[in-house]
Amino acid sequence: MDTHSRHRRYAICGVLAWLLAVAGCRKPAAAFHGIDVTGADYGSDFRLNDPEGRKRTLADFKGKAVLMFFGFTQCPDVCPTALARAAEVKRLLGADGERLQVLFVTLDPERDKPEVLKAYTAAFDPSFIGLHADAPRTAETAQHFKVYFKKVPTGNSYTLDHSALSYVYDPSGRLRLVLRHEQSAQEYADDLRQLLHSA
Repeated sequence: MDTHSRHRRYAICGVLAWLLAVAGCRKPAAAFHGIDVTGADYGSDFRLNDPEGRKRTLADFKGKAVLMFFGFTQCPDVCPTALARAAEVKRLLGADGERLQVLFVTLDPERDKPEVLKAYTAAFDPSFIGLHADAPRTAETAQHFKVYFKKVPTGNSYTLDHSALSYVYDPSGRLRLVLRHEQSAQEYADDLRQLLHSA
C-alpha cells in the first residue's frame, strides 16, 4: 500500500472511529443498522445552491427524511453505487418513498457545473437534487460534516479521494444517522422507515 493510500485509509478510519465514539456516548433510543448520531454537534445545516441557482437549506425539506451524500460526478464507482442504492431505497420504501429527499453534494465544483449535476442526479431518479457551492464554501461544508476529501492528480487531470458516508435527517430536520457505504439498500430503507414513522 503506498503512502497516499495509507493516509487516506487512516483519515477515513479516523472519521468512522470518531462517529462510533460519539454514538457510544449516548443510549440508543432505537436499534438502527447505521450509526445513531442523534444530538451531534455537526451537520446541523447547510447553505448550498441547487442546479437552478436557488439557495437550499434543510428548512426546504421539512416533513421529509433527507439522505445526503458527498461526492463528484466523475467518481468511477463509489458515487454511482451510492445513488443507485438511494434509488433502490426509495423503491423499497413504497409509498413512504415520497417522503424521502436525496441530496448529492458535489466536492468538485470546478467540473460539476449545475447542468452536469442536474443530468447526473436525474439519471438515477428525477427527484434527486444535486447541490453545489464555490470552492471555499464546499470546503467549509465538508469540514462541518466531517467529510474527508482530497484532490489527487492523475496525468493531465485529477480525481478525488473522499469518504463515503451518507447522512440522514429526520422529517423535523435533525441529523439522526450516518450510514456506511457497505450497508445494503434494505438496511438503509429499514432505518429510514423507522425515522419516517417515529416522526
